[in-house]
Amino acid sequence: MAGEIPDLHAQERTGTGKGAARAARRAGMVPGIVFGGDNDPLPINIPFNVLLKRLKQGRFRSTLFNLKVEGHDDVRVICRDVQRDVVKDLPTHLDLMRLKRTTKINLFIPIDFQNEEECPAIAKGGVMTTIRGEVELLVTAGDIPDALIVDMMKLEDIGDTITISDIELPKGAELVIKDRDFMICNVSAPSALKSDSDDEDEVDADEVPATEQVDNAPEDASKE
Repeated sequence: MAGEIPDLHAQERTGTGKGAARAARRAGMVPGIVFGGDNDPLPINIPFNVLLKRLKQGRFRSTLFNLKVEGHDDVRVICRDVQRDVVKDLPTHLDLMRLKRTTKINLFIPIDFQNEEECPAIAKGGVMTTIRGEVELLVTAGDIPDALIVDMMKLEDIGDTITISDIELPKGAELVIKDRDFMICNVSAPSALKSDSDDEDEVDADEVPATEQVDNAPEDASKE
C-alpha cells in the first residue's frame, strides 16, 4: 500500500441543510458530506483556500486521501463530486466517499525510474525524456502500490523506448487505458548532436548551388 497518502483536514459541520451550508461559505469554508462504508453520513467543512489549492494541483477526483476530522477516526476517502458556482466556477460543495479495503478505484500511480545512472543508452551519450510520470490504474483501496518500476538498464541503445507493456503491473491492478501500448520514456540523441547533423546538411545544400552556378555561368562577353 502506498505510504504517502496525503492528509485532507476537515471540520465536522454542525447542522445540515441550506442554511448551515450558506453559513459555512460566509465563514470561508466549503461544506461537504462524507458517505459510504458502515457509518452514517458525516457533514464537514473544508477551508476554501485549502480545497482550491488542492483542485488547482489536479487529479483531485482520482487521488486517495486520508481524511482527518477531529473527534473521528481517520478514514480513507476519494472525491466523488465537486459542485461549483455556475458563474465564478469556484467550489461550493463536495462529496467524499469512504473506502473499504476491497473497493476498486482509479488512481494515478507514479513511475519510479531505477538505475538511470547505469543506463547503457545514457552512458553512450543519450538523453532521457520522460513521456509519462504516472499511469492511471484500477486498484483496490487496500492494496495501492507505491509506484510502477521502470528498470532503465533495459535501454541499451540511443533511440530505445519503454512502453507500458514493458512494465510489470502489481498483482490485482489493471490499466485504465487498454487499447494502446503508450510510451513511458525514451533515450534520444542530445540536441547538440542533432544540431551538428543539421548544420552538415545545410553546408552540403549550400555547396550544391554554388557548384551549379560555376558550371552554368555565362561565357565571357568578349568571346561573342
